Amino acid sequence: MNEQDIQGIVRSVLSELTASRPQTVSAGTGAIPKTAKVSMLVGERKMEIQEYPIPEVGDDDILVKVEGCGICGTDVHEWKGDPFGYIPVILGHEGTGEVIALGKNVKCDTAGHPIKVGDKLVTSVISCGHCNSCRVHPDQPHLCENQGIYGLIHHDGHSLNGWFASHMLIKGGSTFFVVNELNLNQRMLLELAAVCVHAIGRAQSTGLLNFNSKVLLQGCGPVGLMMTAVLKASGINYIIALDGDSKRLEMAKRLGAQKTVNFKETPDLDARVADVKSVTDGVGADFAFQCTGSPKAAADVYKFIRRGGGLCEMGFFVNNGECTINPHFDLCNKEITLVGSWTYGAHEYLQTIAFLKQAEYIGLPIEDLITHRFPLDKMNEAMEVNVSMQGIKIAYVAE
Repeated sequence: MNEQDIQGIVRSVLSELTASRPQTVSAGTGAIPKTAKVSMLVGERKMEIQEYPIPEVGDDDILVKVEGCGICGTDVHEWKGDPFGYIPVILGHEGTGEVIALGKNVKCDTAGHPIKVGDKLVTSVISCGHCNSCRVHPDQPHLCENQGIYGLIHHDGHSLNGWFASHMLIKGGSTFFVVNELNLNQRMLLELAAVCVHAIGRAQSTGLLNFNSKVLLQGCGPVGLMMTAVLKASGINYIIALDGDSKRLEMAKRLGAQKTVNFKETPDLDARVADVKSVTDGVGADFAFQCTGSPKAAADVYKFIRRGGGLCEMGFFVNNGECTINPHFDLCNKEITLVGSWTYGAHEYLQTIAFLKQAEYIGLPIEDLITHRFPLDKMNEAMEVNVSMQGIKIAYVAE
């Protein structure tokens, strides 16, 4: 073996080593830091800042610098009492950020769009592909029995797996989308909107939702208000919003509701039903979306729906207890068509991105849903504000 042969071998080895390295940060953003800060939930109502080494970015991985993340009701439930048994955990699944490093095998996002360092990115749910639901009903990936989602349900065990952090490591096999065309507020609202886009699809499957439908929206928290916007953008022109908070009801009007009913001003259920019937030809709503986590509200909603109408129940992403209905009067005699709605599939993110663009085009002020923004070291305060219902949508925004 001569010197030329040795130099050839060296060049070949160096070439392979270089090819295996991840793409580095784009110009102007600085070097990849050695550590990342996270807001770790370490106990009930206790989040604290911890620091972890940023691991090597594997060939199939993506390193993201977090820009912001909405706070979901499930985050709050976990913070308040650990109902899922996840503590210690890094929460945050409504997040977004900038790609600062890519493994050599990562060429496209889940939709097949090219991805590069500097792109804005969001993650979606991950299906296992081998449970009964995935095998027998592949068109319903949101019903996967082993579903994972960054910032809530983890199956990989690495330390940077939630969006309440300065950096996120997205492992190979994840679902993710390039969303450069959306601003930060829209990106932080995308996951919430996906819940509602899935719900309207469930409602439309009944055949009872059309341009002529008069729709009741019960509960004007973040889910209910976003649902109002999705309905309006979909061509539903008469929406009745029901809640007990006058400010949220006013926001519902801005997002497309024609009528509002405040249950605190009208505490008697029969009076509220009469109020709804007064604007629905005396018969009740054609369709209703139940968006609260209140068992009592879940029982009451049937009273507002006409005979032959429909209901989408989408308010219970955690176990808040049971409710009692009368199967004769509430379901059978009325012949109500009832559907449930559970999260969304990754494929619905494309529809959701289109909705966000449509909402902006027709002037729906969905970005105004974000009323409070907190830095990473103020996450306990952010949770308290959320629990006290001082605002609508609370978010972590990186400084």
